[in-house]
Amino acid sequence: MSTAPLGRLQKAELREAWPSEAQNFTPWLAQPENLVLLGDTIGMTLEPEAREKFVGPFRADILCRDAMSGAYVLIENQLERTDHSHLGQLLTYAAGLDAAAIVWIAERFTDEHRAAMNWLNDKTPDDIGFFGLEIELWRIGTSDPAPKFNVVCRPNEWKKTLAAGRDTSEDKQFCWDYWTGVLEQLAPSGILAPTAKPLRRRDTQFDVGWHAFFLKSYFSRVKRSMAVWVSCRGPSGLDNYNQLRLHSSEIEKRFGSPLEWSPNELKNQGEVTFYIRGRDANDRTDWPEQHKLLAEKVAALYRAVQSFVEKLDSQTGGQPAA
Repeated sequence: MSTAPLGRLQKAELREAWPSEAQNFTPWLAQPENLVLLGDTIGMTLEPEAREKFVGPFRADILCRDAMSGAYVLIENQLERTDHSHLGQLLTYAAGLDAAAIVWIAERFTDEHRAAMNWLNDKTPDDIGFFGLEIELWRIGTSDPAPKFNVVCRPNEWKKTLAAGRDTSEDKQFCWDYWTGVLEQLAPSGILAPTAKPLRRRDTQFDVGWHAFFLKSYFSRVKRSMAVWVSCRGPSGLDNYNQLRLHSSEIEKRFGSPLEWSPNELKNQGEVTFYIRGRDANDRTDWPEQHKLLAEKVAALYRAVQSFVEKLDSQTGGQPAA
């Protein structure tokens, strides 16, 4: 019985596809379809947040969110074997960005660095995960090279932690109840449309009548943190963000605290964010204080940017962002 001819896998050099780590590999990996490949490997749904994300004077390669938990995922890349310098960068960026998942990708992991990642997974809480992956390229005959990620280390409890963070009917009701309390606190401010309703997810959007801008908030039951932010989206999203950034000193003065300014060139948008850390949404006895605090910060951020947003938003002709 004859069989169809079979090809043979041949390993290709990484530099054949990506001559430069910064100029080729990182932009390639940051594309949504390639983040899907990475996410499938480590069991997450990755949504791109920023590339070359500033952490003080340094820049992290890629910052994502896990769509299920809302947690930040930090990705650091190498096109050679792992080294101490990148391990230090990884820890510095993870601390600065408060990442819940840290992904280190390299051509090859040394035994020492694999042991260091396993040690970090053993010593850190279950809601923090360190992943080590080796990247390879393979082809059959003269075909285009195909990428393959191999997991060399991962946290033992990560799958269980992820499962606990996925949406369930109980979780959706939890989110509805949480945002209902925030909206009740926010209603007297007068910034909301009368039809504003809570959402059954961990992030919510406040109906304030903007078109190309969005006033949003989220809470994380895993990271024990909350945030409020203004998202600049649509065809002029990044331009609008840059215009707001020109007035950052005045906006932060009005708001009363420093804000984090995050452009996202990949998605042609930007965000202006205030983080609140150390508040546990699982503690329902603390909900009144959390709801009051979030409502105050949402109203304060709205008033801090409103005069600038109105001018920019009117230039869209009242058309909603795509």
